[in-house]
Amino acid sequence: MRLEVTPTWSLVVPVQVLAQAKSRLTGLPQTARAELALAMATDTVAAALAAAAVGLVVVVTDDAVVGAQTARLGAVVLPDEPAAGLNSALAFGAGYARDQLRGRGVAGLAGDLPAMRPDELTVALRAAGAAARAFVPDAEGTGTTLYTAAAGTIFEPRFGPQSRARHLAAGAAEIDLPELAGLRRDVDTMADLRRAAEIGLGPRTAALLAAVEQLQCDPADGPRCARSGR
Repeated sequence: MRLEVTPTWSLVVPVQVLAQAKSRLTGLPQTARAELALAMATDTVAAALAAAAVGLVVVVTDDAVVGAQTARLGAVVLPDEPAAGLNSALAFGAGYARDQLRGRGVAGLAGDLPAMRPDELTVALRAAGAAARAFVPDAEGTGTTLYTAAAGTIFEPRFGPQSRARHLAAGAAEIDLPELAGLRRDVDTMADLRRAAEIGLGPRTAALLAAVEQLQCDPADGPRCARSGR
């Protein structure tokens, strides 16, 4: 079900170059890590574009494959001109978004949320509309998956280690609602990805995870391997 809400937010999604992405997905070859990173980013952007509260999605990336795939979905793709880390990329994208659609709030979203659903994002953005700045913590309770700044408010994201504490210290309101499980589940490790799968993955990530787990099966396990999803 798509919530009927006027699109009042622009969204910025930074995506790392695939060759450098998701080094903590251990046990996988680099090509598989890159493919999973691409699938997760694409599922995240597709869900964001489908959210009723979102009128513009800006992807900031220097990866040509990410740029091509997310542009086909309908995102605006910008190169990471600052090249100074995650928060600088977010601020750069936010500046572009505000130039294009003045009077709207701007949000920064993690690019590795393959279980996020459009309505979750809309629920979070509606809640964020009550505060000048707000954020959604990650499932572990230490990081951040979404940061918002209302129209006319300085956009100052503090993503990175212990970002939940840093956003709270900066006065951002915390949005912690039970219906945001997919939005809160970012993925750095295979364990994270399997937890996201329990919520429900986007189609690209789901297909790749199934293929990866089949490759990791030991043929000696026979039918048990296929049943268990090892």
